Amino acid sequence: MAGNGFRQIRLLILLALLLFVAVGSWVSRFQTRDWDRPLRVVLYPINGDGRSTTSTYIQSLDEEDFQPVEAFLAREAERYGLVLNRPAEIYLAGELHDHPPEPPRDGNILTVMAWSLKLRFWVWRVDHWDGPDAQIRIFVIYHDPRVRQRVPHSLGLEKGLIGVVHAFASPAQRDQNQVIVAHELLHTLGATDKYDPASNLPYYPIGFAEPGRQPRFPQRYAEIMGGRVPVSPRQAEIPESLEQVQVGEVTALEIQWLQ
Repeated sequence: MAGNGFRQIRLLILLALLLFVAVGSWVSRFQTRDWDRPLRVVLYPINGDGRSTTSTYIQSLDEEDFQPVEAFLAREAERYGLVLNRPAEIYLAGELHDHPPEPPRDGNILTVMAWSLKLRFWVWRVDHWDGPDAQIRIFVIYHDPRVRQRVPHSLGLEKGLIGVVHAFASPAQRDQNQVIVAHELLHTLGATDKYDPASNLPYYPIGFAEPGRQPRFPQRYAEIMGGRVPVSPRQAEIPESLEQVQVGEVTALEIQWLQ
């Protein structure tokens, strides 16, 4: 009987914890999509390969390197008539010397839920930011492109408002890194991917920035959640910078720029 009582108490504690996390996540998501004040986004750089060249690159970063993300959000919000002229304030924290838990390889829902809770606990444990309270946290893991030509998949979690971005530690890749940061940032706000993961081709019409353009190809811009600029029915190119990217109408609806 004592054993059953202990298990029941443990179950109640777990349920209370899950309820607390769920309520906190709901409140945070509501606050980040009412657009009555700028979102506070903090970026945390991490050395992904331990190389001194990567560390040197991280030390060279400052907040100005991420101002194009702010400018992109401001420009696109204005296109949709958002009154707020600065949708996000982006801050740069100091380098983190810890790595987030790896996401599970399988899609088992229980495994994913456990990993999500583990990630949120990790964020709570390592967060050293002492500036304005962060609403969204993006952990940018840098890799030396001379050693690694492909990086792991980046992700953004709406529950927890956390992003994990894998980027290249190279000035030549800076603009494309910003595109990935913006993409994962919008994931945390509820935006969904709009491309075929098997081919990386944007879905028509939701993954096209200008679905009504005639002729349809080539497109001039990438839709931020479509990820690439469609240039033909079977070819799409990685945008060179956020100047070549727009927020499509479906994405605007998802992040509540449109009602």
